[in-house]
Amino acid sequence: MTTILAENNPKRRDKLVIIAEIIDIARKGSSKTHIMYKANLSFTQLNQYLELLTQTRLLEKVVCDGKDIYKASQKGIDFMERQCDIISFLNVDSHQNSVKTSFNLNFYQRSKLFI
Repeated sequence: MTTILAENNPKRRDKLVIIAEIIDIARKGSSKTHIMYKANLSFTQLNQYLELLTQTRLLEKVVCDGKDIYKASQKGIDFMERQCDIISFLNVDSHQNSVKTSFNLNFYQRSKLFI
């Protein structure tokens, strides 16, 4: 999933979009490394986001076989759904060039199946 809400730099992602991506990746539980590669984040960026997401209880950190696993909480899934609704709403205007968005709603539709 990539969402671009800035017109000037189409490769730059918004922080809320990155948060939604991380939650989507961790929906069933993922390691730090898996999240880092799938979300295309540096190790430093990943740690900052994971700290924020666990503090706000959007992600839960569990230890499985001695490894830290991050899993989306119900609160996190709710956040992700709302974020997708907002982006979907903005996509209506994308044909008029008022807001440039490039967004794949497939992860949102998949997440509806797992809830």
